[in-house]
Amino acid sequence: MSSTQFNAGETHGKTQAKTEQLVDSCKDAANAARDRSAQAADQSAGFLQQTGEQVKSMAQGAIDGVKNTLGVGDNNTKK
Repeated sequence: MSSTQFNAGETHGKTQAKTEQLVDSCKDAANAARDRSAQAADQSAGFLQQTGEQVKSMAQGAIDGVKNTLGVGDNNTKK
């Protein structure tokens, strides 16, 4: 094997190893970004659910207030 062929083979091997390292690095970065996105989505979903429950509770309180004002609420019915 000539020196040129040896050098070409060595360069090819180094290039292939470096390419594999870069691919692995990109995969790691993509996985980390996916994990952060999933965590942010979970936090957003929890926040929206909590806010929805608060709005529902406030609306129910308003309905009860109107019913009581009109005399048809649970507090005003005869038992």
